[in-house]
Amino acid sequence: MARIAGINLPKEKRVPIALTYITGIGRTSAEAICMKLKIDTAKKLKDITEDELNAIRAEMKSYVLEGDLRREVAMNIKRKQEINCYVGIRHSKGLPVRGQLTKTNARTRKGKKRTVANKKKVTK
Repeated sequence: MARIAGINLPKEKRVPIALTYITGIGRTSAEAICMKLKIDTAKKLKDITEDELNAIRAEMKSYVLEGDLRREVAMNIKRKQEINCYVGIRHSKGLPVRGQLTKTNARTRKGKKRTVANKKKVTK
């Protein structure tokens, strides 16, 4: 396995796909890195040379990756919560942040359904 940015990448995958295993590198960034370094995107990771691997490592220095990226995102959320902006309040309450409706869906953010106890129907 090739090790880049502290992550073991799978050998059997194509180079752009293997690079997406690193947090902060998506398909577009991975393909751009391959294009810039003139690495064939059809090549598997096990077939690239050590020089190409070192070139990829050097190129990764210009990206915010892994722990630094997670820390930056967490700090942004924390800052928004501290200034009590709308997005920060939604983060604090565990509700969807980007304008989604919550009447019927949003189970991923809200969690498992909880029934309200002692709610009785009105009889006439």
